[in-house]
Amino acid sequence: QVQLVESGGGLVQAGGSLRLSCAASGRTFSTYAMAWFRQAPGKEREFVAAITWTGGSTTYAHSLKGRFTIARDNAKNTVYLQMNSLKPEDTGVYYCATVFGTGVFSISASYDYWGQGTQVTVSS
Repeated sequence: QVQLVESGGGLVQAGGSLRLSCAASGRTFSTYAMAWFRQAPGKEREFVAAITWTGGSTTYAHSLKGRFTIARDNAKNTVYLQMNSLKPEDTGVYYCATVFGTGVFSISASYDYWGQGTQVTVSS
């Protein structure tokens, strides 16, 4: 079992930045791929970014590349999402997810464990 706890969400003005964190506990963190998804009100959950267990490979939703950066610190069992130049359409609940393995995946069904989410609200 793996437990994930997100933090770092909040209210920010458009153009601002936030850094989300996801702390993992349980089974060996370093052999798990990690990802961030988000869900806006009334919309389906969508892929944001993913990172391999080594941190050597990342993938992003095309529309977010250049503004968001995913990173991980295996010594701290933590994955981060740095979000810059935030827009009102970035508002939503951001979820951390993980799956055992060496790849990166953009499909939510690929992930076995999920956090409870952290709310991000971007005001115009």
